[in-house]
Amino acid sequence: MALFISLVLLLVLTIAGVSAVQTTTLEERMARNSHDAMMAFQSAESALRQAEIWMEANVNSTAIFNDAGNNGLWTVADFDEDDRWTDAGIWNGGASVQVPVSVPDVAAQPRYIIEWLATVERSEGAAMLNSSYQSVSDRIEIFRVTARGVGGSANSQVVLQSTYGMIF
Repeated sequence: MALFISLVLLLVLTIAGVSAVQTTTLEERMARNSHDAMMAFQSAESALRQAEIWMEANVNSTAIFNDAGNNGLWTVADFDEDDRWTDAGIWNGGASVQVPVSVPDVAAQPRYIIEWLATVERSEGAAMLNSSYQSVSDRIEIFRVTARGVGGSANSQVVLQSTYGMIF
C-alpha cells in the first residue's frame, strides 16, 4: 500500500514539475517577444526623428521627390495604387534610407522613407486681409515620414508614421 501511495505522489509531483517548466518556458518566450517589439519600436522611432531632422536641414524644394524614390524621397502613390511603404522591396537598397542607431542587437538597422503628399495654399481669407501678421506663409508642404524598425529577430518589425508640414 505504501508503494502505491508513493508512486501516486511521485506522479503528481512529476506532473506539477512538467507544468511549471512549460509555464516558465512560455513566460520566457513572451518576455523575449516583448523585448524584441520594444527594440523594434525604439529603432523605428529613432529613424522617424532622424528623418524629420534631415528634412529640416535639407528640404527646401519638392523637386527632389519623384516616383522612383531616389534616396528614400517619394511622391505619394496614386489613389488606385498601394501605399509605397506596404511594398516589402522598398525597405532594401536606395529606395529607403538606412539609419545607424544605438539600439543594440537589432537584426537590421532601421530605415525610413519620406513621401511628399500635398501642397496647402492659403487663399485670401477675410480674417487675414489687412492683418498685422507678416510671417504667415502662403504655402505649406505636407510630407509623410514612414520608418520601419526591426527588433532582435527579423520577425519583429514596427512601422511608424508621422505627418510633417513645412512652410516654404
